[in-house]
Amino acid sequence: MSKVFKKTSGHGQIALYLGKRDFVDHVDSVEVVDGVVKVDPSGLNGKKVFVYLACAFRYGSEDLDVIGLTFRRDIWIHRVQVYPPEGGSATKSPMQESLMKKVGEQGCPFSFQMPTNLPCSVALQPGPNDSGKACGVDFEVKAYVANEKNNPDEVIEKKDTCRLMIKKIQFAPAGNKAGPKADISKQFMMNDKPVHLEAALEKEIYYHDEPITVKVKVNNETNKTVKKIRVSVEQLTNVALYSSDTYTAAVCTEEFGETINGNSTFDKSFTVTPTLANNKEKRGISVDGRLKDEDTHLASTTLSQGDKEMQGILVSYKVKVTLMLSGGGLLGGLTSSDVTVEMPLTLMSPKPAG
Repeated sequence: MSKVFKKTSGHGQIALYLGKRDFVDHVDSVEVVDGVVKVDPSGLNGKKVFVYLACAFRYGSEDLDVIGLTFRRDIWIHRVQVYPPEGGSATKSPMQESLMKKVGEQGCPFSFQMPTNLPCSVALQPGPNDSGKACGVDFEVKAYVANEKNNPDEVIEKKDTCRLMIKKIQFAPAGNKAGPKADISKQFMMNDKPVHLEAALEKEIYYHDEPITVKVKVNNETNKTVKKIRVSVEQLTNVALYSSDTYTAAVCTEEFGETINGNSTFDKSFTVTPTLANNKEKRGISVDGRLKDEDTHLASTTLSQGDKEMQGILVSYKVKVTLMLSGGGLLGGLTSSDVTVEMPLTLMSPKPAG
Protein backbone atom coordinates (compact mmCIF):
# COMPACT_ATOMS: atom_id res chain seq x y z
CA MET A 1 0.00 0.00 0.00
CA SER A 2 1.77 3.12 -1.23
CA LYS A 3 -0.24 5.79 0.56
CA VAL A 4 -2.26 5.96 3.75
CA PHE A 5 -4.86 8.65 4.38
CA LYS A 6 -5.10 9.71 8.01
CA LYS A 7 -7.10 12.25 10.00
CA THR A 8 -6.72 12.73 13.77
CA SER A 9 -9.36 14.22 16.08
CA GLY A 10 -8.71 17.52 17.85
CA HIS A 11 -8.08 15.88 21.22
CA GLY A 12 -5.90 13.18 19.61
CA GLN A 13 -7.75 10.21 21.10
CA ILE A 14 -9.03 8.80 17.81
CA ALA A 15 -7.47 8.73 14.33
CA LEU A 16 -9.11 7.59 11.10
CA TYR A 17 -7.09 5.60 8.54
CA LEU A 18 -8.05 4.72 4.95
CA GLY A 19 -5.91 2.98 2.35
CA LYS A 20 -7.61 4.77 -0.56
CA ARG A 21 -10.24 7.42 -1.23
CA ASP A 22 -11.65 6.34 -4.60
CA PHE A 23 -14.20 3.51 -4.54
CA VAL A 24 -15.47 2.01 -7.78
CA ASP A 25 -19.14 1.46 -8.60
CA HIS A 26 -19.38 -1.51 -11.00
CA VAL A 27 -23.15 -0.80 -11.48
CA ASP A 28 -24.14 -4.23 -10.09
CA SER A 29 -21.85 -3.89 -7.04
CA VAL A 30 -19.75 -1.26 -5.25
CA GLU A 31 -16.32 -1.70 -3.68
CA VAL A 32 -16.42 -2.11 0.11
CA VAL A 33 -15.27 0.97 2.06
CA ASP A 34 -12.93 -0.40 4.71
CA GLY A 35 -10.53 1.23 7.13
CA VAL A 36 -9.27 1.36 10.69
CA VAL A 37 -9.80 3.72 13.64
CA LYS A 38 -6.97 4.01 16.17
CA VAL A 39 -8.49 4.48 19.63
CA ASP A 40 -6.75 5.63 22.81
CA PRO A 41 -9.25 4.46 25.46
CA SER A 42 -7.59 6.30 28.34
CA GLY A 43 -9.45 9.56 27.80
CA LEU A 44 -12.85 8.30 26.64
CA ASN A 45 -14.45 8.55 30.10
CA GLY A 46 -16.78 5.67 29.41
CA LYS A 47 -17.85 6.93 25.99
CA LYS A 48 -17.82 4.83 22.82
CA VAL A 49 -16.33 5.30 19.35
CA PHE A 50 -18.49 5.10 16.23
CA VAL A 51 -17.90 5.49 12.49
CA TYR A 52 -20.40 6.48 9.84
CA LEU A 53 -20.37 6.58 6.07
CA ALA A 54 -22.72 9.22 4.64
CA CYS A 55 -23.77 10.09 1.11
CA ALA A 56 -25.17 13.61 1.15
CA PHE A 57 -26.49 16.24 -1.22
CA ARG A 58 -24.87 19.56 -0.39
CA TYR A 59 -26.22 22.95 -1.40
CA GLY A 60 -23.02 24.96 -1.07
CA SER A 61 -22.58 27.89 1.27
CA GLU A 62 -25.10 28.19 4.07
CA ASP A 63 -25.46 31.89 3.35
CA LEU A 64 -26.76 31.00 -0.14
CA ASP A 65 -29.69 29.11 1.35
CA VAL A 66 -32.43 31.42 0.13
CA ILE A 67 -34.94 28.84 -1.06
CA GLY A 68 -35.93 27.49 2.34
CA LEU A 69 -34.18 24.15 1.93
CA THR A 70 -31.59 22.70 4.25
CA PHE A 71 -27.93 23.20 3.51
CA ARG A 72 -27.31 19.45 3.46
CA ARG A 73 -29.51 16.40 3.08
CA ASP A 74 -28.35 12.87 3.78
CA ILE A 75 -29.28 10.52 0.94
CA TRP A 76 -27.90 7.45 2.75
CA ILE A 77 -26.09 7.00 6.07
CA HIS A 78 -24.89 3.96 7.98
CA ARG A 79 -23.24 3.85 11.43
CA VAL A 80 -21.18 1.17 13.21
CA GLN A 81 -19.67 0.95 16.68
CA VAL A 82 -15.93 0.22 16.62
CA TYR A 83 -15.03 0.64 20.32
CA PRO A 84 -15.70 -1.24 22.45
CA PRO A 85 -15.91 -3.78 19.59
CA GLU A 86 -19.27 -5.51 19.17
CA GLY A 87 -19.69 -9.19 18.34
CA GLY A 88 -16.94 -11.54 17.23
CA SER A 89 -13.79 -10.71 15.31
CA ALA A 90 -14.77 -10.45 11.65
CA THR A 91 -12.37 -11.43 8.89
CA LYS A 92 -10.15 -8.49 8.00
CA SER A 93 -9.61 -7.44 4.40
CA PRO A 94 -6.05 -7.24 3.02
CA MET A 95 -6.39 -3.43 3.24
CA GLN A 96 -7.33 -3.62 6.92
CA GLU A 97 -4.54 -6.11 7.68
CA SER A 98 -2.05 -3.67 6.16
CA LEU A 99 -3.49 -0.72 8.11
CA MET A 100 -3.51 -2.70 11.38
CA LYS A 101 0.22 -3.35 11.02
CA LYS A 102 0.72 0.39 10.79
CA VAL A 103 -1.70 1.34 13.60
CA GLY A 104 -0.93 -1.43 16.10
CA GLU A 105 -3.02 -2.97 18.86
CA GLN A 106 -5.23 0.11 19.27
CA GLY A 107 -6.62 -0.31 15.74
CA CYS A 108 -10.33 -1.04 15.36
CA PRO A 109 -11.36 -2.13 11.82
CA PHE A 110 -14.64 -1.14 10.17
CA SER A 111 -16.25 -1.67 6.77
CA PHE A 112 -19.30 -0.42 4.88
CA GLN A 113 -21.12 -1.89 1.89
CA MET A 114 -22.81 0.86 -0.11
CA PRO A 115 -26.00 0.01 -2.00
CA THR A 116 -25.80 0.06 -5.79
CA ASN A 117 -28.42 2.78 -6.23
CA LEU A 118 -26.41 5.66 -4.76
CA PRO A 119 -25.15 8.43 -7.05
CA CYS A 120 -21.50 8.89 -7.91
CA SER A 121 -19.56 11.85 -6.57
CA VAL A 122 -20.52 14.88 -8.66
CA ALA A 123 -20.37 18.63 -8.11
CA LEU A 124 -22.00 21.63 -9.78
CA GLN A 125 -19.22 23.98 -10.79
CA PRO A 126 -19.39 27.27 -8.86
CA GLY A 127 -19.09 30.61 -10.59
CA PRO A 128 -15.79 32.56 -10.52
CA ASN A 129 -16.94 34.66 -7.54
CA ASP A 130 -18.75 31.95 -5.56
CA SER A 131 -17.31 30.92 -2.22
CA GLY A 132 -17.88 27.91 0.01
CA LYS A 133 -18.27 24.28 -0.92
CA ALA A 134 -19.66 23.39 -4.32
CA CYS A 135 -23.20 22.04 -4.55
CA GLY A 136 -23.37 18.36 -5.34
CA VAL A 137 -23.20 14.82 -4.02
CA ASP A 138 -20.35 13.86 -1.72
CA PHE A 139 -19.35 11.00 0.56
CA GLU A 140 -17.66 11.21 3.95
CA VAL A 141 -16.31 8.72 6.46
CA LYS A 142 -16.44 10.15 9.99
CA ALA A 143 -15.25 8.70 13.31
CA TYR A 144 -16.63 10.24 16.50
CA VAL A 145 -16.74 9.81 20.27
CA ALA A 146 -20.24 9.71 21.79
CA ASN A 147 -22.43 8.04 24.38
CA GLU A 148 -24.86 6.69 21.79
CA LYS A 149 -24.57 5.73 18.14
CA ASN A 150 -27.27 8.06 16.87
CA ASN A 151 -28.89 10.36 19.43
CA PRO A 152 -30.01 13.61 17.77
CA ASP A 153 -30.03 15.37 21.15
CA GLU A 154 -26.44 14.45 22.02
CA VAL A 155 -23.97 17.24 21.35
CA ILE A 156 -20.77 15.90 19.78
CA GLU A 157 -17.90 18.36 19.97
CA LYS A 158 -15.76 18.97 16.91
CA LYS A 159 -12.60 17.94 18.78
CA ASP A 160 -14.22 14.50 19.26
CA THR A 161 -14.51 13.86 15.52
CA CYS A 162 -12.29 13.18 12.52
CA ARG A 163 -13.39 12.69 8.95
CA LEU A 164 -12.14 11.97 5.45
CA MET A 165 -13.98 12.67 2.22
CA ILE A 166 -14.07 9.81 -0.30
CA LYS A 167 -15.32 9.47 -3.88
CA LYS A 168 -17.61 6.94 -5.53
CA ILE A 169 -16.65 6.66 -9.19
CA GLN A 170 -17.63 4.70 -12.29
CA PHE A 171 -15.47 3.67 -15.22
CA ALA A 172 -16.59 3.04 -18.78
CA PRO A 173 -17.81 -0.54 -19.27
CA ALA A 174 -15.65 -2.89 -21.33
CA GLY A 175 -16.51 -3.31 -24.98
CA ASN A 176 -17.49 -0.40 -27.19
CA LYS A 177 -20.39 -0.74 -29.58
CA ALA A 178 -21.05 1.19 -32.76
CA GLY A 179 -22.22 4.71 -32.10
CA PRO A 180 -25.76 6.04 -32.52
CA LYS A 181 -27.12 7.51 -35.76
CA ALA A 182 -29.81 10.08 -36.42
CA ASP A 183 -31.40 11.46 -39.58
CA ILE A 184 -34.07 13.92 -40.60
CA SER A 185 -35.70 15.14 -43.80
CA LYS A 186 -37.03 18.68 -43.68
CA GLN A 187 -39.10 20.49 -46.27
CA PHE A 188 -39.40 24.24 -46.58
CA MET A 189 -42.00 26.59 -47.89
CA MET A 190 -41.76 27.15 -51.63
CA ASN A 191 -39.72 23.92 -52.04
CA ASP A 192 -41.11 20.61 -53.25
CA LYS A 193 -38.10 18.58 -52.12
CA PRO A 194 -36.36 18.32 -48.73
CA VAL A 195 -32.93 18.64 -47.18
CA HIS A 196 -31.87 15.26 -45.80
CA LEU A 197 -29.36 15.27 -42.92
CA GLU A 198 -27.77 12.14 -41.46
CA ALA A 199 -25.22 12.09 -38.63
CA ALA A 200 -23.44 9.29 -36.79
CA LEU A 201 -20.89 8.79 -34.02
CA GLU A 202 -18.08 6.28 -34.55
CA LYS A 203 -18.65 4.55 -31.20
CA GLU A 204 -21.02 4.50 -28.24
CA ILE A 205 -18.58 5.53 -25.46
CA TYR A 206 -16.01 8.31 -25.51
CA TYR A 207 -13.46 9.08 -22.81
CA HIS A 208 -13.04 12.48 -21.18
CA ASP A 209 -10.93 14.87 -23.32
CA GLU A 210 -11.00 12.44 -26.27
CA PRO A 211 -11.84 13.95 -29.69
CA ILE A 212 -15.35 12.97 -30.81
CA THR A 213 -15.71 12.23 -34.52
CA VAL A 214 -19.09 13.03 -36.05
CA LYS A 215 -19.87 11.79 -39.56
CA VAL A 216 -22.23 14.08 -41.47
CA LYS A 217 -24.04 13.31 -44.73
CA VAL A 218 -26.28 15.83 -46.47
CA ASN A 219 -28.48 15.52 -49.54
CA ASN A 220 -29.70 19.03 -50.33
CA GLU A 221 -32.51 18.71 -52.88
CA THR A 222 -33.69 22.32 -52.40
CA ASN A 223 -32.58 25.62 -53.90
CA LYS A 224 -31.30 26.76 -50.49
CA THR A 225 -27.61 26.91 -49.58
CA VAL A 226 -26.10 25.49 -46.40
CA LYS A 227 -23.75 28.22 -45.17
CA LYS A 228 -22.41 26.58 -41.99
CA ILE A 229 -22.51 23.35 -40.03
CA ARG A 230 -22.60 23.60 -36.24
CA VAL A 231 -21.58 20.61 -34.10
CA SER A 232 -22.19 20.92 -30.37
CA VAL A 233 -22.07 18.75 -27.28
CA GLU A 234 -24.65 19.48 -24.59
CA GLN A 235 -24.60 18.34 -20.97
CA LEU A 236 -27.97 17.58 -19.37
CA THR A 237 -28.09 17.70 -15.56
CA ASN A 238 -31.16 16.56 -13.66
CA VAL A 239 -31.02 17.41 -9.93
CA ALA A 240 -33.50 14.62 -9.26
CA LEU A 241 -33.50 14.96 -5.49
CA TYR A 242 -35.58 18.12 -5.50
CA SER A 243 -36.71 18.83 -9.02
CA SER A 244 -37.68 17.09 -12.22
CA ASP A 245 -36.15 19.90 -14.27
CA THR A 246 -33.21 19.15 -16.52
CA TYR A 247 -30.60 21.88 -17.00
CA THR A 248 -28.91 21.93 -20.40
CA ALA A 249 -25.53 23.54 -21.01
CA ALA A 250 -23.43 23.53 -24.18
CA VAL A 251 -19.97 22.32 -23.16
CA CYS A 252 -18.53 22.42 -26.68
CA THR A 253 -19.70 24.23 -29.83
CA GLU A 254 -17.84 24.38 -33.14
CA GLU A 255 -18.99 26.02 -36.37
CA PHE A 256 -17.56 24.85 -39.68
CA GLY A 257 -17.82 27.11 -42.72
CA GLU A 258 -18.93 24.41 -45.16
CA THR A 259 -20.99 25.49 -48.15
CA ILE A 260 -23.46 23.00 -49.58
CA ASN A 261 -25.21 24.40 -52.62
CA GLY A 262 -28.72 23.54 -53.67
CA ASN A 263 -29.21 20.20 -55.44
CA SER A 264 -25.91 18.75 -54.21
CA THR A 265 -24.64 16.17 -51.72
CA PHE A 266 -22.03 16.33 -48.94
CA ASP A 267 -20.17 13.72 -46.88
CA LYS A 268 -17.55 14.66 -44.29
CA SER A 269 -16.43 13.93 -40.70
CA PHE A 270 -15.94 16.64 -38.07
CA THR A 271 -14.14 16.47 -34.73
CA VAL A 272 -15.12 18.21 -31.47
CA THR A 273 -13.56 17.83 -28.01
CA PRO A 274 -15.54 18.85 -24.92
CA THR A 275 -13.17 19.64 -22.01
CA LEU A 276 -13.57 21.14 -18.57
CA ALA A 277 -10.64 23.46 -19.33
CA ASN A 278 -12.82 25.28 -21.89
CA ASN A 279 -15.74 25.57 -19.44
CA LYS A 280 -14.03 26.89 -16.30
CA GLU A 281 -16.17 30.06 -16.19
CA LYS A 282 -19.53 28.31 -16.62
CA ARG A 283 -21.47 28.16 -13.39
CA GLY A 284 -23.66 25.16 -12.76
CA ILE A 285 -22.18 22.59 -15.14
CA SER A 286 -21.63 19.17 -13.60
CA VAL A 287 -18.10 17.97 -12.91
CA ASP A 288 -16.86 14.71 -11.42
CA GLY A 289 -16.40 15.03 -7.68
CA ARG A 290 -13.00 16.17 -6.49
CA LEU A 291 -11.12 15.98 -3.22
CA LYS A 292 -9.54 19.31 -2.26
CA ASP A 293 -7.86 20.93 -5.29
CA GLU A 294 -7.17 17.86 -7.40
CA ASP A 295 -7.84 18.02 -11.12
CA THR A 296 -11.13 16.69 -12.42
CA HIS A 297 -13.15 16.76 -15.62
CA LEU A 298 -16.71 17.09 -16.85
CA ALA A 299 -19.08 14.79 -14.98
CA SER A 300 -19.33 11.26 -16.33
CA THR A 301 -22.57 9.95 -17.78
CA THR A 302 -24.77 8.41 -15.08
CA LEU A 303 -25.02 4.70 -15.91
CA SER A 304 -27.40 3.36 -13.26
CA GLN A 305 -30.85 4.89 -13.37
CA GLY A 306 -32.31 3.53 -10.14
CA ASP A 307 -34.55 5.27 -7.67
CA LYS A 308 -34.35 8.94 -8.64
CA GLU A 309 -34.71 10.10 -5.05
CA MET A 310 -31.51 8.20 -4.26
CA GLN A 311 -29.65 9.22 -7.39
CA GLY A 312 -29.34 12.88 -6.45
CA ILE A 313 -27.90 14.15 -9.72
CA LEU A 314 -28.31 12.46 -13.12
CA VAL A 315 -25.94 13.49 -15.91
CA SER A 316 -26.24 12.72 -19.63
CA TYR A 317 -24.93 14.15 -22.91
CA LYS A 318 -26.04 14.61 -26.48
CA VAL A 319 -24.38 15.66 -29.72
CA LYS A 320 -26.30 18.07 -31.93
CA VAL A 321 -25.57 18.65 -35.62
CA THR A 322 -27.20 21.73 -37.17
CA LEU A 323 -27.23 22.82 -40.81
CA MET A 324 -27.56 26.61 -41.02
CA LEU A 325 -29.29 27.44 -44.30
CA SER A 326 -29.79 30.69 -46.12
CA GLY A 327 -32.92 31.22 -48.13
CA GLY A 328 -32.98 30.99 -51.90
CA GLY A 329 -35.45 32.39 -54.38
CA LEU A 330 -37.65 35.47 -54.10
CA LEU A 331 -38.27 35.34 -50.32
CA GLY A 332 -34.56 35.03 -49.50
CA GLY A 333 -33.83 35.34 -45.77
CA LEU A 334 -37.49 35.18 -44.83
CA THR A 335 -37.47 31.44 -45.48
CA SER A 336 -34.07 30.67 -43.93
CA SER A 337 -34.04 27.91 -41.36
CA ASP A 338 -31.96 25.33 -39.55
CA VAL A 339 -32.01 21.55 -39.77
CA THR A 340 -30.95 19.71 -36.59
CA VAL A 341 -30.42 16.12 -35.42
CA GLU A 342 -29.44 14.89 -31.94
CA MET A 343 -27.63 11.75 -30.77
CA PRO A 344 -26.98 10.46 -27.23
CA LEU A 345 -23.35 10.47 -26.08
CA THR A 346 -21.78 8.45 -23.25
CA LEU A 347 -18.78 10.29 -21.75
CA MET A 348 -16.74 8.47 -19.09
CA SER A 349 -13.27 7.67 -17.76
CA PRO A 350 -11.49 4.51 -18.94
CA LYS A 351 -10.90 1.76 -16.43
CA PRO A 352 -7.29 1.98 -15.22
CA ALA A 353 -4.97 -0.78 -16.36
CA GLY A 354 -4.17 -3.52 -13.89
